[in-house]
Amino acid sequence: MEKRWSVKVKPGDEAIQKLSTELNIDPVLSALLLQRDIHDFEGARSFFRPEIHQLHDPFLMKDMEKAILRIEQAFANGEKIMVYGDYDVDGTTSVAVVYSFFKKYYPKLDYYIPDRYKEGYGISTQGIDFAAENGFSLIIALDCGIKSVDKIAYANTLGIDFIICDHHTPGDEIPDAVAVLDPKRADCEYPYKELSGCGIGFKLIQAYAQKNDIPFEELQSYFELVAISIACDIVHITGENRVLAYFGLQQLNSNPCIGVKTLMLAAGRTENYTISDIVFMIGPRINAAGRIDDAKHAVELLIACDDSVAAAKGAMINERNIERKEHDLNITDAALSMIDSDVMMIGRKSTVVFNENWHKGVIGIVASRLTEKYYRPTIVLTRSNGHVAGSARSVLGFDLYEALCGCSDLLLQFGGHKYAAGLTMAPENVEAFSQRFEEVVSATITDEMLIQQISIDAEVKLKQIDAKFFRVLNQFAPFGPENMSPVFITKNVYVSGSAGLVGANHIKMTVIQEGSPAFDCIAFNQGEHLAKLSKGIPFDICYTIEENVWREKRSIQLNIKGIKTY
Repeated sequence: MEKRWSVKVKPGDEAIQKLSTELNIDPVLSALLLQRDIHDFEGARSFFRPEIHQLHDPFLMKDMEKAILRIEQAFANGEKIMVYGDYDVDGTTSVAVVYSFFKKYYPKLDYYIPDRYKEGYGISTQGIDFAAENGFSLIIALDCGIKSVDKIAYANTLGIDFIICDHHTPGDEIPDAVAVLDPKRADCEYPYKELSGCGIGFKLIQAYAQKNDIPFEELQSYFELVAISIACDIVHITGENRVLAYFGLQQLNSNPCIGVKTLMLAAGRTENYTISDIVFMIGPRINAAGRIDDAKHAVELLIACDDSVAAAKGAMINERNIERKEHDLNITDAALSMIDSDVMMIGRKSTVVFNENWHKGVIGIVASRLTEKYYRPTIVLTRSNGHVAGSARSVLGFDLYEALCGCSDLLLQFGGHKYAAGLTMAPENVEAFSQRFEEVVSATITDEMLIQQISIDAEVKLKQIDAKFFRVLNQFAPFGPENMSPVFITKNVYVSGSAGLVGANHIKMTVIQEGSPAFDCIAFNQGEHLAKLSKGIPFDICYTIEENVWREKRSIQLNIKGIKTY
């Protein structure tokens, strides 16, 4: 599928030159900094060299004082405390951080993860009833709870207090909890709004440590779990998140906890992890526990202090991940066949596929794969607890949540945001919903939105990419949302030698530009361009710059994202 190239607006030449002179770096790198709202030496130093002191005072968060007072009261009164978290990576890392920290100082503590299939997302009546039956009088809810107004009201009738630590956008009403920690509250003046759920949990333990004279060094062992949550929950890697991710990656790559090290061994690599590596190698394994079995296994692994316990839990979670992959592959293949054999479906601007036997735990992954393949709003549906449950994914610029609002009369429940959502409906409504969703999408999506876009940061000549350029570029990491690995465009390059296919459909080649050295390139899944890449014929490329290590020899490699021939 041909992709649309979109080049970002270049900052003003005067500002670029000023910053280049101040920092003694290539103007292209200065332009990248200006695009990230970095305008001077001090801003660049803070960006390139994150420091612990850049973390904000946790007591700037609304209700933090109330939360700490209630925890201290529970400790003083010998109350039982439940640490409650969601079943995904952000939720399980949150529980692992808060539970393992407070367990050092207080024994009457346990944790609870809701069952994905029986209880669903967020705070459940079943979880509250379990707390009441077992004598818990305080629940610390992590990565959920901001919209659980009715559930918190129910808990209050049972004499159970809640501290909510959430990072999702609140509804019109804030739950009546003892404390509600959420920087996205309209009345919260906390300076950084994009923390993960685990990040909010970290701020809670930071506040407790600060008030009780516990050295900050005791908190630093939790950075790696916060970094894993930041990576896997796809939150912005800016501001405070960037500091947490930077130090979390350092720890993960030098001295990971037993549980994380077990996951790294299962993934087949124990060093040089990036944010992207966490997303693709560690995250799926943690998630697999809750998708296929019980997410409590993930928490047990992440808090493990014993090698043999970690090894046993890690092996089991890895098995669940293998099962998850099999379900994922089988359902994706079945869905692709379903679409490709139906002329009506191929011509649509949306995709809705349903099979009552598909595994609910992986339909979100399948929805993402189908969106990648056909690049249009996609919903994958299956049977669950007598209803039909679905997972939805969108394309850049299209508001999926708004589209579902246009189908709300056919749904029992739905929730999410612009690019991802979940929904349930009665089985008899599947056909009507599929038709309505297509009508809503067709009426509101533009043709441009249906063409995948490559966002390009800057144009560069190949001769500019030298060792210093690459060294400075590496300091832009860790990369992720709002600080993605820069994509460059270079025009009029030529194949040096020959280009050939490797693997199934990948192009391997060396390119040059007038006056430049030659650069090795890899272009994944772009074999269709090969016939046009002849020696002496110019073409344009857009790419990221990375390091390639082969037999201990390191070199700069261009990872080609797009090729345009004339």
